[in-house]
Amino acid sequence: MMLGTKQNCPIAKVAELLSDTWTMLIMRALTEGPKRFCELEQWLGNISTRTLTLKLTKLCSQGLVEKQATGLYTATKKGAGLKIIEQAMIKYNDQYLK
Repeated sequence: MMLGTKQNCPIAKVAELLSDTWTMLIMRALTEGPKRFCELEQWLGNISTRTLTLKLTKLCSQGLVEKQATGLYTATKKGAGLKIIEQAMIKYNDQYLK
């Protein structure tokens, strides 16, 4: 399979989607279950309110997260699909980075 440009490469597309640590950590929190904004702040620890707001807005616009009328943020089906990547990253860490 010839991938050609970066925009045609599936690995580049997913890497772009998850291009920062906060995005993956937010998705990890939400794949464990719905959370309110303040619960996410507590779960993530040292994230600023502004950063969390920006990341959630971006994740919602990408269709990975949905904000419900109740104020809960939930992973969409598309967002929950990232769980397999999370599990692979944990396995890699356990095997090679500990």
